[in-house]
Amino acid sequence: MSLGWKYCILIAALLAAPGWALATMVRIDTVKGPIDIHLYDEATPLTVANFLSYVHSGAYNNSFFHRLASGFVLQGGGYTFPPLTPVVKGAAVQNEFSATRSNLRGTVAMAKLGGNANSATSEWFVNLGNNSANLDKQNGGFTVFGKVTLPSLGVVDGIAALQIINAGGAFDTLPVVSLPVSGPLVRENLAMVNTARELPTTAASDTDRVLNYLEAAYPQYVQPASPATLTAGGYLYRYYAKSNAYVGTKDGNVYYLVPAISNDVTLMGTLADWLTTATANGY
Repeated sequence: MSLGWKYCILIAALLAAPGWALATMVRIDTVKGPIDIHLYDEATPLTVANFLSYVHSGAYNNSFFHRLASGFVLQGGGYTFPPLTPVVKGAAVQNEFSATRSNLRGTVAMAKLGGNANSATSEWFVNLGNNSANLDKQNGGFTVFGKVTLPSLGVVDGIAALQIINAGGAFDTLPVVSLPVSGPLVRENLAMVNTARELPTTAASDTDRVLNYLEAAYPQYVQPASPATLTAGGYLYRYYAKSNAYVGTKDGNVYYLVPAISNDVTLMGTLADWLTTATANGY
């Protein structure tokens, strides 16, 4: 584990990419880890307000990705489970497509009905490739209203690599984590969205920003994402129950503790360095 974290620190320093100006961020907590989305608040105000209405109401909690077109799109926001229930849809939102916000890899756009440019409601998708030649030019253009952060793109790719089955109807390209030994599909088989919620941005502490970044970049080490931030012994930290790991800050440094491996609290680096990396990645 300690070697893994050391490599993670090096990789993060090398791969830090230019970030976005702080804007609304939504965390989609999936079975594979968190998908964090920066929303284009100013460019697509109607679409963002529509999307956030579903997030804030809890409509996306216990939903699942029901459509995977390999190399094209990963789509969700349509159904919850169990039981299988369509998401209750509000009024359709006016299309806000612009060629300045093209359907490129990692962008997030609204799904809609064929032949009706202003029919988007609850369903949304992540572009898995450059789809501008297709999705920018049909049905009034598909409104891109956000972009997945660079760390979360790995989570998207993990879901996009899942097996696809034909479960009939709207589920003819259904991604599955596993198949049941017998009987119908159960929750554990599906690419579930556990929760969807808005993450603090400008109001978040430096520690929270770093921890949010680490959760997106290294979900294999810190699960589940977004536990409460606690204090003890001068540390500001989060405990990750599934990973049985603690990550926190104290006196300007970032530390981790994995009791199953060692009782030693291990230095990961300075808070300033990790904050630089988090900021560069949009956190």
